[in-house]
Amino acid sequence: MHRRQPRFVFAIAALAAAHVTFGAEVFEIDSARSHAEFEVKVMWLVGIRGDFGAIRGNLTIDRFHGTATVEADIDANDLHMRTHSYETWAKSSEFFDTQHFPKIHFLSDSFPILRLNRGGDIDGTLTLRGTMRPVHFDLDAADCSNPLDGSCTVEAYGTIHRSDFGMQSRRGALSDKVQLRLSAFVSTHATDSLP
Repeated sequence: MHRRQPRFVFAIAALAAAHVTFGAEVFEIDSARSHAEFEVKVMWLVGIRGDFGAIRGNLTIDRFHGTATVEADIDANDLHMRTHSYETWAKSSEFFDTQHFPKIHFLSDSFPILRLNRGGDIDGTLTLRGTMRPVHFDLDAADCSNPLDGSCTVEAYGTIHRSDFGMQSRRGALSDKVQLRLSAFVSTHATDSLP
């Protein structure tokens, strides 16, 4: 029994070391340089665009598994459009209903780290107006060698349907499809997080 104890202790120590070594790196989204925008077409011809100035969240990197996840909150009240009347309409219960749902939340599924450079698909869950729905984004290839050093933006775009999130008004004049684009810079500072 005494001969096996050192091996047992060594195995426990090795597992503890593995947890430290393979801990996830968490990169903050740089809210000062990141934004999201949407566009919806009127009569399927003219696009009405809005820009959200505040995104906060994290990009979590698991180098051991070669994967990443993104979690982000968009401040729906920090909305900028062509006119004040457009902004008021977009914030109303007819559209984003920011009085009751001030945040838009996105949580991605795990995806390969290489897609941050090469581009590709990102799936996840979008919570909008209190409703959670699966969404799909296309990630553009990065225009720098390492997006994790904060030197270039990570661009993702996709389409949702208003009706999936309880937006039923003006269906005769306003397209059900809404185009979304997220442009995010990550902070150069990363923190370790144990699994």
